[in-house]
Amino acid sequence: MSRFLSVASLGIAAGLLLPATPLFSPTVPPVPSDAYAPVEDLVLPVEDVVGEVESLDGAQSETRRGTQVTVALTSDVLFALDRWTLTGAARKRLQVVAERVKAEGAGGAVKVQGHTDDQGSDAYNLRLSQRRAQAVEQALRGLLGGADVALQAQGYGESRPKLPNIVEGKPVEANRARNRRVEIVFDARQ
Repeated sequence: MSRFLSVASLGIAAGLLLPATPLFSPTVPPVPSDAYAPVEDLVLPVEDVVGEVESLDGAQSETRRGTQVTVALTSDVLFALDRWTLTGAARKRLQVVAERVKAEGAGGAVKVQGHTDDQGSDAYNLRLSQRRAQAVEQALRGLLGGADVALQAQGYGESRPKLPNIVEGKPVEANRARNRRVEIVFDARQ
């Protein structure tokens, strides 16, 4: 019995009369002696995997890249709407952050970075983020006491969102809330 089915044998099984020609050729052509291909190394970029730890209420998150620690506090817990005066809850959260900087910090610069969402003009958001960063810087200065750190405040407005403010042409309020934040960035001891 043949290992190859022919059109004729298929036709007979289906009740048709077809000429007997093989469907597949049983011979494989030989590989030419000069046939070769260079082997190339695959070089792929390696991206840093940065995990983010978030508080249960979503008001605080932390990321770590090497020795750099970024603690992000949402503006909704730090300030009233369109204000830059710290709330009572903000002072409690900043106390915890200051204790972390004292305990884990390697000294040097501690950056306080203010961010907003995309609502309002660029100029307004830049001023608001700068004032909020300065308010947090001033509070941290008092909370850090004699710690060996240099505080630097900078406002970025809406230029560095964590998440897209608008998805598929529609504003996403949860993303906007995450983008309204102040980040405290410091280097941790190894």
